[in-house]
Amino acid sequence: MDAVNLSDRLATFFEHWQPRTVALFSGHDVMVAKLHGTFNWHKHDDSDDFFLVLEGPLNAELRHRTVALGRGELFIVPRGIEHRPAAEYACHVMLIERSGTPNMALRGLRRRAG
Repeated sequence: MDAVNLSDRLATFFEHWQPRTVALFSGHDVMVAKLHGTFNWHKHDDSDDFFLVLEGPLNAELRHRTVALGRGELFIVPRGIEHRPAAEYACHVMLIERSGTPNMALRGLRRRAG
């Protein structure tokens, strides 16, 4: 395995809400994604959701509060907790999910900015 440059990987695509797997880690996909706009409310019954902000602000909206994240900050949404990421401005993140977790964006549940 070679080093993975996350900035270089992010530069290879432009689509929002379409995570790209950049590495595998103990049965988990390590992904990068570009976010802009507000995702739909959802939850993962079998796994936590890991967000690390690489660039731009991100809000992790939960039903009872919002966690504001900036560059270099991470937040883990515990399994079973309803949430939605929201990015008023373009945002780059690293995500870690158990391999095989359905990608909600690819199932047509994403919303575009504007």
